[in-house]
Amino acid sequence: MIDSSIYKIIDLQKDYGERRVLNLASMEIRSGEILALVGPSGSGKSTLLRLLNFLEQPSHGYIEFHGVRFETDTDMPLELRRQVTTVFQRPMLLDRSVWDNVVYGLRLRANRDSMSDAQSVLERVGLEDLAHQRARSLSGGEAQRVALARAMLIRPEVLLLDEPTANLDPYNVALIENIIRQINAEKNTTLVLVTHNVFQAHRLADRVAFLLGGILVELAEVERFFQSPSDPRTLAFVRGEMVY
Repeated sequence: MIDSSIYKIIDLQKDYGERRVLNLASMEIRSGEILALVGPSGSGKSTLLRLLNFLEQPSHGYIEFHGVRFETDTDMPLELRRQVTTVFQRPMLLDRSVWDNVVYGLRLRANRDSMSDAQSVLERVGLEDLAHQRARSLSGGEAQRVALARAMLIRPEVLLLDEPTANLDPYNVALIENIIRQINAEKNTTLVLVTHNVFQAHRLADRVAFLLGGILVELAEVERFFQSPSDPRTLAFVRGEMVY
């Protein structure tokens, strides 16, 4: 049987001082899926995203990516790190033009072969008319689309999204959700999405993981997660009740 997992998480813990913010016994992320991470603030979702992008090291246990272990006091090889990209809730943009921001990742990689795709990517995210505008003048939705365009252009195997539509109007939410679907469908890109919006998780995800207090309470296919969860805490969360 072919193993479809791109990530395997085993006995993963992350501590900040004496505080343990993440404690996952085991978890797998499938290649090509959209996985939504949901849970209250402080449940460990963003911490897990940083670990999946190898921005921080585990305090204990490990993450296996393409068969290579990432654990305490280890570094992931550059060629594997470059297969994973994060788009943060507040996009990290240069004080330059939209065009310069979109092609920045290619320039870091000295990859000029994909420069010709930049214009078509801008068109796909609806920013072709703003290519020469400075990034600091953009709205929140436009800035988020710039960050997504930059990620699309370098063609990562895994795209991690941390609240990509937080505080955006419905128009920009719909635009960005459509872009996310396209990235997943056209390139079979694996997407891990942190969201507080359970409706968004339902719309976008193949599977949903519910984190609470740094622990994985439930991980299930999207319809089962919302219609017949196995844990009462998941059911309470889906109903909008306070869960701690």
